[in-house]
Amino acid sequence: MSDVPLLRNRSGTARERNPRAPVEELELEAAIGRNVRQLRLQHGLTVAEMATRVGISKAMMSKIENAQTSCSLSTLALLANGFDVPVTSLFRGADVERPAAFVTAGTGARIVRNGTREGHEYQMLGSLRGEHKRLECLHVTLSAKSQTYPLFQHPGTEFIYMLEGVMDYGHSRSVYQLHPGDALQFDGEGAHGPVELVELPIRFLSVIAFPDFQV
Repeated sequence: MSDVPLLRNRSGTARERNPRAPVEELELEAAIGRNVRQLRLQHGLTVAEMATRVGISKAMMSKIENAQTSCSLSTLALLANGFDVPVTSLFRGADVERPAAFVTAGTGARIVRNGTREGHEYQMLGSLRGEHKRLECLHVTLSAKSQTYPLFQHPGTEFIYMLEGVMDYGHSRSVYQLHPGDALQFDGEGAHGPVELVELPIRFLSVIAFPDFQV
């Protein structure tokens, strides 16, 4: 067993899910937790201070904020009273449809990028615009060598994960030889692209997170 500690998500929540629990119930718990945390921060209070003010335990307050428990009507009333807000405000955002992109195998749109060569295929696996950035996911297949290879530059960050084959991939002043299972993440502003296709066919996933000013 590895001694390397697991990385934990510090910017969101993680919880166990009962397989029999309706998805709608989980979304409601998440909305309540999100609103409770926002209200507490607006009041400038710690979890312990807010728990005392509301009249529940610190552990319960933490579970509510992390969507790890279902609030009873009496607990919701205590929270609303402690924050001096209507109970309905604790459910804000529960009915908001969060976007997702689902592409079944083989149905992704084929796209042509600037500099695309014969035998180089780019398949769109999904493009999603969130509140702050746009995410673009591509499945790339390189099945033929070429005399020249394209160099790409774009705003944002790109992540490449090798699935099959071997290739030398250049970014800025460095060249990386990528094998199946290798991952490369880099600043998209640096010129990047294949340098040498060592073992064909080559398949990899490319995920690009564009900054929020991209249209």
